[in-house]
Amino acid sequence: MYNILVVDDDKEIVESIEIYLKNEGYKIYKAYDGIQALEVLVNEDIHLILMDIMMPKLDGIKATIKIREEQNIPIILVSAKSEDTDKIMGLNIGADDYITKPFNLLELIARVKSNLRRYISLGNYNYENKDVLKSGQLTMNLATKEVNIDGDIVKLTPIEFKILKLLLGNKGVVFSIDEIYEKVWKEDSYNAENTVAVHIRRIREKIEINPKDPKYLKVVWGIGYKVEKL
Repeated sequence: MYNILVVDDDKEIVESIEIYLKNEGYKIYKAYDGIQALEVLVNEDIHLILMDIMMPKLDGIKATIKIREEQNIPIILVSAKSEDTDKIMGLNIGADDYITKPFNLLELIARVKSNLRRYISLGNYNYENKDVLKSGQLTMNLATKEVNIDGDIVKLTPIEFKILKLLLGNKGVVFSIDEIYEKVWKEDSYNAENTVAVHIRRIREKIEINPKDPKYLKVVWGIGYKVEKL
């Protein structure tokens, strides 16, 4: 799950953004000025910030400058100001994107996903820890039990999660159907072929763009299945 910090002094705007982003599977943190935003960043692991510009105490421009002194989190500035000079200033001080009010919430979600994908694909977010398995844009967080593909959360059943964990945790290693069944179901593999095949198909339908030509979860004919090293 990705954590998004929404910063705006208009609580109604914050709440409407929160509803849409929660529906997309993101966890939302809220702040109503730049000072509160900086306090959240001290205590929470934030992956993207939606930052209003015109706010009391500490505005979005000054908050962005402060954040950029220490962190490279994607920041999307949100403002009623639509002049090119404002956009240029925002981008020059370190913002990654800029959207003007009133905005289309679907466009905002698209920008959030785009910036998260760029952030992760460029390696700015540290996945090098024992709780996260990764191949290309496919990631599995063992601590939160979440799977992401291209920045979108994938909902797997417990059995599907265990199968993918086995294969993703051993990228490039081919497991036979019997091995998969015995390791996941913890019992002898009598008549395991159909059971495993059904679950593999369902996993592919959830993580692959084209399940018939999979990028990640491959079959090795006559042997078994593996997740590719990407």
